Amino acid sequence: MGGGHRPYPPEFRQQVNWAKERPRYGYRRIHVLLSREGVGINRKQVYRIYREEHLAVRRKRRKRVSAAPREALAIPNGPNQRWSLDFMADTLADGRTFRTLNVVDDCTRECVAIEVGRSIPAERVTRLLERLRLERSLPAVPVMDNGRGSRVERSTNGRTNAA
Repeated sequence: MGGGHRPYPPEFRQQVNWAKERPRYGYRRIHVLLSREGVGINRKQVYRIYREEHLAVRRKRRKRVSAAPREALAIPNGPNQRWSLDFMADTLADGRTFRTLNVVDDCTRECVAIEVGRSIPAERVTRLLERLRLERSLPAVPVMDNGRGSRVERSTNGRTNAA
């Protein structure tokens, strides 16, 4: 049994070469166009000719967007000027995960509050900050990173949940 294939009529090759004129057309798109014209060629045959002609869809390169220049945060002069809020996660010995929300005063390095739970929804963060506002004044600048732990997601019922 031979491993070769029947030679294709030259018009097939000519039509598959449309891809040279349209570099964003892949072999599947060429097959659809040929099918619309009533050419009796299957997708695998189009692919074989496409590769024999050394055709390939050129991949678009992503444009690199330069990040905006970051301004350095001013060093706080006294307590309660700037707090850092940070979510952390860990796993218990039995495999269950828990999260902590740490609130730290950046000047004194005092841990103002730690909230611990299996999940810490946005409402719970709001209650914590409200409680801290009553106990002591809130800082002029709260700082929070945009890491995975601080992501706020909207659930299907419209409530906002912190990750």
